[in-house]
This record gives sequence, structure tokens and C-alpha cells, in this order.
Amino acid sequence: MPTAKPADKLSLPKGTPSSAGKLGTFLGVFTPTILTILGVIMYLRFGWVVGQVGLLKTLLIVLLANCITLLTALSLSAIATNSHVGVGGAYYMISRSLGLEVGGAIGFPLYISQALSVTLYAFGLAESLTFVWPGLPVPMAAFLIIVLVAVLSSKGAAFALRLQVPVMVLIGLSLLALASGTIWGEGVSTPASHVITLPPAGFWLVFAVFFPAVTGIMAGLSLSGDLADPRRAIPRGTVSATLVGLLVYLIVPVLLYFSADAASLTSDPLIWNRIAILGPWLILPGLWGAIFSSAVGSMLGAPRTLQALSMDRLVPRWFSGSAKKETEPKGGIFLTLALSLAAVFLGDLNTVATVATMFFLSVYGTINLVAALEYLSGNPSWRPTMNIHWAFSLVGGIGCFGVMLLIHWPATIFAVTIELMIWLLLKRRVRKDSWGDVRRDLYESLIRWALVKLNDRPMTARNWRPHILVFVSNVEKRLDLARFGAWFAENRGVVSICELYHGDIIDLDVDVRTRQKEINNVLKKHRIIAFGEVNIVQNLVRGILTVAQSNGIAGMESNTVLVGWPDDRERLVNFLRLLRPLKHLNQSLILGKVSPLHDFREGQVQEIHVWWGGLKRNGDLLLLLAYLLTRNADWRNARIRILSIASNELMKAQTERFLAQLIPEIRIQADVEVTVKDDDESVVDIMHRESGRADAVLLGLATPGEGEEGAYAERLDELAEGFQSCFFVHNGSLFLGDLVTPEKVELQDDDT
Repeated sequence: MPTAKPADKLSLPKGTPSSAGKLGTFLGVFTPTILTILGVIMYLRFGWVVGQVGLLKTLLIVLLANCITLLTALSLSAIATNSHVGVGGAYYMISRSLGLEVGGAIGFPLYISQALSVTLYAFGLAESLTFVWPGLPVPMAAFLIIVLVAVLSSKGAAFALRLQVPVMVLIGLSLLALASGTIWGEGVSTPASHVITLPPAGFWLVFAVFFPAVTGIMAGLSLSGDLADPRRAIPRGTVSATLVGLLVYLIVPVLLYFSADAASLTSDPLIWNRIAILGPWLILPGLWGAIFSSAVGSMLGAPRTLQALSMDRLVPRWFSGSAKKETEPKGGIFLTLALSLAAVFLGDLNTVATVATMFFLSVYGTINLVAALEYLSGNPSWRPTMNIHWAFSLVGGIGCFGVMLLIHWPATIFAVTIELMIWLLLKRRVRKDSWGDVRRDLYESLIRWALVKLNDRPMTARNWRPHILVFVSNVEKRLDLARFGAWFAENRGVVSICELYHGDIIDLDVDVRTRQKEINNVLKKHRIIAFGEVNIVQNLVRGILTVAQSNGIAGMESNTVLVGWPDDRERLVNFLRLLRPLKHLNQSLILGKVSPLHDFREGQVQEIHVWWGGLKRNGDLLLLLAYLLTRNADWRNARIRILSIASNELMKAQTERFLAQLIPEIRIQADVEVTVKDDDESVVDIMHRESGRADAVLLGLATPGEGEEGAYAERLDELAEGFQSCFFVHNGSLFLGDLVTPEKVELQDDDT
């Protein structure tokens, strides 16, 4: 009896580090998250925000920004508690839900935004240093700060994060100093000695400058690969840090508003120094520590996003770092250093903050949409221990993209365009995901919903679509027939290409699933939109009937069977014997003799000939198939000719009058030609003469009497011999004779 495989021997998902991380909730998630939230924007731009828009609008900005962040934190917590979270944080979550190409389209901008954040914090630190050392060149100082941050980050995440704990104490002291200065201080109403002039800004520009202050949730999430228990640490650390940050950001603007006038708040970036008790002694250490630790957090997070991209082979492998004991992605740190240094040339803190905001918002929006789609897809595997209603995630996602448009709609369009271009590039080159994603779940959910609704709607002739079941012995040898099946459906119906194998399902040496994949690959290679299918049957005729009955579901059943011209007369006779049972199933039968498509006349207008008999009520389906054929790109300019043979001039006039009335009403462009048969010329000769060089000939197929199938098969063979490609059509649909009949015109002839 086989034994179960030990749990510690099970293979881990792609993107899992070789050794488990050691960081917990507090040090690995809460600390970097809260320090990134309470950073450069709070110290250097919060006063400017209050001075620009006032207290009430500032609180509105805080609530709106934190609402988006909190919804995103809840969404990513749901994702994190539902499945394994590997290296790469947000990129890992998105790529495992929406696929590598979508994950990559978001992952690259996420990486760039994280690299830009390093520059953002370096600018903030350099700007704050000018208060102590006036005349210090800010760009040069930012360069040196970025290099120092990179060196510290290269020592490892655990080492860098432990240095952040004392910084939290310094930030707490600075907040207490600000509150004490507001309560017991005299207030600030005089111009600052060190003034930075910034132009007036509107509400959404101020929002754009402030929003990076609440993007700290990415700091802890980006270190997912270093966490001992990501499922537990990410939701607890992220949500708690977000709530603490919201509380602080609701208190600080009130303290600033009642401590200084608008002019001082707007002109003095370091207004905290003048308000707080022991100003520079308590504010500057907290400011410098917060900014530097935020820069370290971004420098740690960005290479790990790049590392995850590398593990999925979207960027060169050397960015992933060593797979053994040393897991620090040195290549990623080096590239992040280069990008951060290059971003210094963007100008100043406000410009970098706005650019980073656009990237972060697109990532936040996608995370929210992933959580909403996972819920809406109805996937049984979506069982997060920390759940959020899909409506909140959807609101968060829409809010992110809406705010992007309000901040700067041209930049939004540019950012989305770049992401779409990356998606299209990756869609062509990435391998197929082996872990599955939410897209299949969403498609299945939509299909189920649609089928339930479809089943409640009555089928009418107006709604009829050709769902075609094409039987072939070998799809590689019958590609032309399969292509005609797709052309007749013209993206209006479902086409199934079925290979039948004769024999016993146990004894036959055919791997059904493997062969079905091969068929689908062949169809995809030749751009034939159809579904491959393999069936093993004991008898050919009975097998076709069995498959025809079982193919389809809930109003999407196959209604037309297409078979190729057989090599022997006996098989043709068997096909004719299918007419009656298929008619009982309300299914039509098409017998197709197809010449190789390369024999088509290049550079000439293609011709589709429809031979109108007017006695067996196949004409409506013949016209519909001819029309659908011309809707395909390969037949776009084809000419439809409706041909008929009359025994005398009176019959010719009646047929012409009927068709002249019918064709305009059914809105099909076609030429009508009726030929009077001479006594010395047979019908077959006339048809061969008129349609011998036509690209496709459509003819009606009668139902022979029992025992007369052999004689009828002989006549069909004789008739088909003179055509390049021809299709004998028997209309067995539920709406016999009504598929193209006009609704408001009474035709004078019922032989349609």
C-alpha cells in the first residue's frame, strides 16, 4: 500500500525562498510600514498641505488617502491569508491571481515606483539637512544619501530593520514635542529665516504630493519572502500600521493648524522646529531617522520585487541573487541604486512624489481588483481567513484609478498605456502559468451566469446561431474542412473539431487528453477558432449521433454537423443515413468536399455560388451560410451568386420575381441568375458549366427514401466531381425555412 509523502518533502511553489524567513509581524511588517508612513511627507510637507488647502480639506485628503490605503490593506490581507505569499509582495500576489503577463505589467511599474521612493526620501533628507548646513547642494547630498542607503541595505534585511526600532522612539518623541508646543507654546506667525517658495497648488495636486505618505503598506509587503509566517504577519502588521498612521495623520494637521498661520505653514518646510518644545533637538533626529529608515525600506523592497520578476524569468536571472544561503539580491540592489541616482535629475521632492503616486495608485488599484475578482469568480479555493466584502475591494480599485485621473489625467493615460504595452509584450513571450489564476475562475463564473440566463430565454429563428460540430479523421489532414467550419460559424457560434477513433476505449492506444491538446495546438497555430475534441466510438454512424447529442450545454448545443467527403461510396451512404435521426434532433447536416485552399484564385474576386432548388426548404440555411462566409476576412470581397434552373420561361419569371423580392428583404448582397434548361443539356452539365470554377458551391441536400441511399450517393458523387469545393446542405434546424425569411413581407412563393 503506498504511503503518503511527508509534508517536509513536498515541493514548494515557484518563488519560495530555499530557507524560511526569520522576521515576524512587528519587525518585518509593522516597523517598516509605520516608519514609511510617518516619514518625509509628514515632517516636510504636512505644514505646506495645511497652509495650501486649510484644515478641513486637509482632513478630507487624509481620510480619502487613508481610505484607499485601508481598503487596499484589507484586500491584500485577504489575498495573503488565502494562499502562499512568496518573494515579491504585491507583484507575487497579482501575478498568481491574474497571470504572469498582468503581474509583470504591474510589477515593473511597482519596482520603478519603489526605486523612485528611495530618491523621494533622499531628497527629503537632503532638504532637511540644509536647515543645519545652509548652502548644502541638495542634489549632491541626495546622491550620497542614496549610496549610503544602498550600502546599509546590502547588509541584509534583518540587520537594516533592527536599526529602525530606535527610530520609532525618536518619531514618538517628536510627535510629543509637537503636541506640547501646540498646547503650551505661543504659536508661529512670523516669517521663517529659511524659506522655500513653492507655487500655489489645487486640491488634487496637494493630494498627489501627500499620497506617498500613506503608501507605506508596500514596505512590509515587499519583504514577504523574508517573513517567517507571511499569512499571519502581513494582515496584522499592515492593518495595524495603517490604522496607527491614520490616527497620527488626523491629529498632526490639527496641531499644525492651531500652532501657525497659513503663510508660515506654506513657506517653512520645517515648521515643526518652530512649534515643538526643544524643536531642533527632538524634531530633527526623528525626521532624519524616519526619512532614512523609509529610504532603507524602499531600497530593501525594490530589489525583492525585481528578484521575484527574475524568478519568473521576466528579467535576467542574475537579479534573483543566490539560491543557496545568501539570498540578498545584490544585482537588484545595484540596479535600484542606479535608478535612484538617475531619478535625482527629475528635479525636486514634489515632482518625484507625484510620479511615485501615479505608479503606487495603479498597483493599489490592481490589488483591490484582484481581491474583488477572486471573490466574484466563485472559486472554491478562495477561502481567506481575513475576508473583505468584494464591494469594498471594488470601490477601492475604482477609487485608485479615479484619483489618478483627477490628479493628472494625461499622466494616468500615459501610465496605463505603458502598463498595457508591457502586458502585450509579456503576453507574447511568457510561459503559461502552471499555478492557474483568477481569470479562468472569472470566465467560468461569467459562463455559468450567462448559461443560466440563456436557458431562461426562448430560442427563436432570430436568435439562431450556427454551432458547428466538425468530424475529421485527422485534424492535420483535414485542416481545410476545419477552417470552413470556422468560416461558416464566423465567430457567431461555437465550433468543435472532433476526431473519432474506432475501437474499445480500454484497448485503444490513444491518450485522449494528450491528443486533444495536440488538436488545440494545431488549431491555434493555424488561427482557427475552434475547440478540439476526441471521442472513441464502437460504430461510426452511431458514434456521430452519440457525440452530436451530447455536444453542448444549456442552449449552446451543436445544431449543425459538418463531415468531409468520404473516400468510398459506402461511407457516403452511411452519412446519408444520418439525415433522418439528425432531423429528429433538430440538427442540420453538411457534406463538404473541399479542395486545398492554395488552389483559390489569387488576386481575383472569390465567388460563392448558391444553387436554389426551392423544393426541400434548404434555401434559408444555404443563404445564411453564404452570407456568414463573406463576413470572414478571407472572403470579405467575395461575390454571392444565386443560381437556379427553370424548365421554361414562365418558371424562370416566377423564380426571378420571388428572389428579387426576397434578397433585398433579407439584407444579403447577391446576384440572381436563372437559366432555362435546354432539352439537349442535363442539369448536371449546366451546374458544372456555371460553377466549375467557383470557390465555394452550396447546394441543397434531399433526404432519400429508405433503401435509396446508394442511388442518391451515386448522383451526389457525379455532381460533386465537377466542383472545386462544394457543400451539400440539409436544413434540419428547429426553425426550418425561417432562418432568413423576412418578418414583414409576405412572399408569393412558399418553395423556399
